[in-house]
Amino acid sequence: MTMRRPDASTVRRGVVLLALYAVSIAIALVASAVLIAITGGPWQKVLSALLDGSFRNAGRWGGTFGEAAPLLLVALGAIVSTRAGLVNIGQEGQVAVGAALATWVATRNSGAVALIAALIGGFVGGALWAGVAALLRYWRKVPEVISTLLLVFIASQGTGYLLTRTFLLLDPDPNKPNRVQTSAQLDASTRIGQIRVFGNEFPWSVPVVVLLAVAVGVVLHRTVWGFRLSVLGRNPRTAQRTGVSVVRSGAAALAVGGAMAGLAGAAMLAGGAANYRYTPGFANNVGWEGLLVALVARNRPLVCIPVALLFASLRTGAGFLAATGVERSIVDVVRALLVLALLVPPAVAAIRRRRAAIEEPAPAPSSGASASTAFGGAPA
Repeated sequence: MTMRRPDASTVRRGVVLLALYAVSIAIALVASAVLIAITGGPWQKVLSALLDGSFRNAGRWGGTFGEAAPLLLVALGAIVSTRAGLVNIGQEGQVAVGAALATWVATRNSGAVALIAALIGGFVGGALWAGVAALLRYWRKVPEVISTLLLVFIASQGTGYLLTRTFLLLDPDPNKPNRVQTSAQLDASTRIGQIRVFGNEFPWSVPVVVLLAVAVGVVLHRTVWGFRLSVLGRNPRTAQRTGVSVVRSGAAALAVGGAMAGLAGAAMLAGGAANYRYTPGFANNVGWEGLLVALVARNRPLVCIPVALLFASLRTGAGFLAATGVERSIVDVVRALLVLALLVPPAVAAIRRRRAAIEEPAPAPSSGASASTAFGGAPA
């Protein structure tokens, strides 16, 4: 089996894309330095602080790996939904619901079985929350892009309310006042174990999620179900004519996307996020940033792995930047500028592909085909 070498146009597009990334990131770093300098911060330390906080300092890259795992999970779920032509932007709420249900399971039991049950609970919770959007989509024709977004706010307020009521689901920690209420802490036996390498620690969920990314890539590109989702995403009418159930396949894609986000929330909880407690705002933008990971990776599961690591390094590095004396609000702006820099090259590449497709001339019919079709017959 011989490997096909990339042609000159493919190499040229790759070089242009890399150059776009380099220019975009450089502009974002310069803008960040200018902004920090204007506010009186140490502008010379922007890049150095980001690298120190994410990789270079002792024990930092383990934390970056831990941050990358839930981002990757959310991105994989977004890819499944997008493959079916559906736009699920409610991952933030699905992460919250999945983590809340995992908390309810884990704080009432202990041991390895309880941990597995909590992870399953997070998976189911996210699927059910996305299932509400699927029900509205196929029963009442409500666009999923609207319903999933609105469900984020319901999930956030609903789970926060549960933390203030001891007779309801989450059993708030009695040692905390209501205004800063959190759930009870997970028992030590109900936590995901840590891998320790060269002074760094990260949960076992990290290698598992990487393997899951490989599995999702195989399922989407090498199985019948993945082919059905692709057909559905390209043309629902054609999918229906070929025997693909639009409702069943579309609802399953939305549910799987939500389930992956819910599982990310459960893995965050059991992996140590918020000190193994469910708190208001637990998702902490993981749903939104996981969606951006899928967008930057152009919905390719394996490409999501390094992109998730890059986004995770921005999260951990930004915290270190704040420790150097930069105001937290300015740190958030720096993160936003760098995320925007990562989104510009894929957007430019998509625009160029669309223009090329529009400008490409249609193939001219053969003489036999023109003669036959001119009289209403089939092409020869």
